Amino acid sequence: MWGESFDKLMKCAGGRKIFREFLRSEYSEENMLFYMACEDLKKERIPELIEEKARLIYEDYISILSPKEVSLDSRVREVINRNMVEPTPHTFDEAQLQIWTLMHRDSYPRFLNSQVYKRLLQQLS
Repeated sequence: MWGESFDKLMKCAGGRKIFREFLRSEYSEENMLFYMACEDLKKERIPELIEEKARLIYEDYISILSPKEVSLDSRVREVINRNMVEPTPHTFDEAQLQIWTLMHRDSYPRFLNSQVYKRLLQQLS
């Protein structure tokens, strides 16, 4: 099913795990880690924890000083910087969409052609 759509891959915990391993091999695991951190933030309801999680996401994935910085355009970075004044569970929505799109268009097709995915298909058949 993971070969049918990126959505199906990302909705499955096992799919995310295998895809994350593939991203690690391509030195872009931070994209999946950022995406999942944003999903976790969206579930948070306690204001203090929202602020703390948002700050950690910013430090880990947005800051230019971070070794795990994700690739975002300047407009999205400006939106995030404005949102960080009063973080909400949706502070990183635009950035998350940009990273989702990057993984979908760039990494996912390579994943489907990778040895990781091909070996998995062989094991299943």
